[in-house]
Amino acid sequence: MIKLIFYGLVVYLIYKLVFEFVIPVSKASNQMREKLQQMQEQQRFQQEQARAQAQAQANAEPVTSSKTASTDKDYIEFEEIKP
Repeated sequence: MIKLIFYGLVVYLIYKLVFEFVIPVSKASNQMREKLQQMQEQQRFQQEQARAQAQAQANAEPVTSSKTASTDKDYIEFEEIKP
C-alpha cells in the first residue's frame, strides 16, 4: 500500500515537472529562436539596403566630381604683388 502511494506521488511529481517546467521552457526557447531569426533577417535586410544605397552614392559620385573638375578650370590663381 505504501509503495502504491509512493509510486503515485512520484508519477504526480514527474507529471508536474514535465507540464509545468519542461514544456514551458521548450516553448520559450522556440519563441526566442524565432525572434532571433526574425531579428537576423531584419538586420540582413537593412545591411542590403545600406549596401545598395552606398553603391548608388558611389555610382553618383563620379558624375559630381566631373562637375567640380570643370569649376576648377575656372579658378584663376591669385598672386600678391608687393610694391
